[in-house]
Amino acid sequence: MMNLLIEEKINYWLQGNFNQSTKDEIKKLQAENNAQLEDAFYKNLEFGTGGLRGLMGAGTNRMNKYTVGMATQGFANYLRAIYGTDSISVAIAYDCRNNSKFFAETTAAVFAANGIKVFLFENLRPTPELSFAIRQLKCKAGVVCTASHNPKEYNGYKAYWNDGGQLVPPHDKNVILEVEKINSIDNVKWEGNEGNISILGEKMDKAYIEMVKGLSIYPELIQKHHSIKIVYTSIHGTGITIIPEVLKQMGFSNVHIVEEQAIPDGNFPTVVYPNPEESEAMRIGLNKAKEYDADILLGTDPDSDRVGIGVKDNNGNWILLNGNQTAVLAFNYVIEARRKKGIAKANDMVVSTIVTTDMIDVIAKANEINCYNVLTGFKWIAELVKEKEGFENYIIGGEESFGLMIGDKIRDKDAVSAVSLLCEMVAFEKENGKSIFEKLVQLYCEYGFYKEHLISVTKKGIEGAQLISEMMANYRQHPPITIAGLKVVQILDYEAQVDKNLLTSEMKVINLPKSNVLQFVLEDGSKISARPSGTEPKIKFYFSVNGILNNALDFENVNNQLQQKIDAIVTDLKL
Repeated sequence: MMNLLIEEKINYWLQGNFNQSTKDEIKKLQAENNAQLEDAFYKNLEFGTGGLRGLMGAGTNRMNKYTVGMATQGFANYLRAIYGTDSISVAIAYDCRNNSKFFAETTAAVFAANGIKVFLFENLRPTPELSFAIRQLKCKAGVVCTASHNPKEYNGYKAYWNDGGQLVPPHDKNVILEVEKINSIDNVKWEGNEGNISILGEKMDKAYIEMVKGLSIYPELIQKHHSIKIVYTSIHGTGITIIPEVLKQMGFSNVHIVEEQAIPDGNFPTVVYPNPEESEAMRIGLNKAKEYDADILLGTDPDSDRVGIGVKDNNGNWILLNGNQTAVLAFNYVIEARRKKGIAKANDMVVSTIVTTDMIDVIAKANEINCYNVLTGFKWIAELVKEKEGFENYIIGGEESFGLMIGDKIRDKDAVSAVSLLCEMVAFEKENGKSIFEKLVQLYCEYGFYKEHLISVTKKGIEGAQLISEMMANYRQHPPITIAGLKVVQILDYEAQVDKNLLTSEMKVINLPKSNVLQFVLEDGSKISARPSGTEPKIKFYFSVNGILNNALDFENVNNQLQQKIDAIVTDLKL
């Protein structure tokens, strides 16, 4: 039997000022799918610290005109509370997803009705261009309508602040409080002041492309090796609108587009998950790379903030690198190339995250560069860059989830600049007589062989969040003493902000904002991290092990040994 509170919500939507198509959808669910109806109303779609993300459809727990409008009204109220009667402007972008344009236009209309100046992109654009535009136009905030790499049924709403980064304290929680105060669609200013909306187009594109080109360290090597074979797939997303043009202007002359995935399409007809982390999404691209005997394959997600790459291994087989491997290569390239070019600065710094490979820290330390580790999410990288401005010179940041942020002109992960940098890296290594894979193995020999693995456990539906919460509580109350026969020597609880050494009982304070993350460090240096997702009904487990690679010829043997270690840990944790 359905909860009375849920029934009240449903009746409110059937009787309130909602459009007829919304009411018809609810009635259809009442007749055909009671479970789906309950899921659509059992809670309000949460405006988290990153904004909204959820399934599209009618209901309080869905992405639709009304949940987007109410969120925007709350955001507008907060901007007014902070800036008063000062001139307030916001930038708005959207990706290729179904309804993204509609949600962006709804967002623009509500902001405009609240007397806020709106810069709305004329068509779909990469998320990082939105971050860039906020800074260029000196906007107070921004929104992009996208669900990133989620399946086609999803959409979302990412909120940004005036630095071009996503919301951080105190603004994230304060915006949430304002959004929660909007308890009726009648509280929303839906229309009026349409003259407050201006359209962004080619002029902003040109400025963004010039910024990306300005990140190049060795343009002369691009000219020398302009014909390296590049295969690129946008996986039906926004990347196709700008990445081929960027590569062309950078000087690359041998770029092959995966035509089967080149047309933007929110139904993502050739993939299940439009995510370059997934081998299934990169399958067509891999086949093309093999056909063309390419030097590198690159794929970007729907809003073009994540990039995945494929390379040939030492046996001539095409493989996909994981996000940690891509980050290691990119970080090392920026550090090495800047030093070789003579433009490295004594105060250069890089930023990683707590669940990203420790190999980045090792490389930075060997090169006498400060490496900071922040919580997962590029908003924390952006916040640290802002904090260090004027004192340290930020050059690159990234995390294991296939994201890189190069230079400080934007404040979010950017697959557009990442694609151009990675292609330049291919030219750089070709000049040195190496493939990308050979370079990676060389780095393992030099700094240690770090191998990572990720497992995501999804718990859908009404009970999902509770199960994940209970899982984390159990790990805290009954932490493992050993894992795969190895002693747990350190526990880092980022929610309690405590780092405990189990050998000495020494306790240290973790000087990062609270976050629901646990890490277990084993006696051999292996690390296991548990982190519930903030945007999806899942909990992620990150595994990191390491060993010594004395000779490139031993790569396969050591790689297998490290994989066996990961398998033993996963088996012991019963995941």
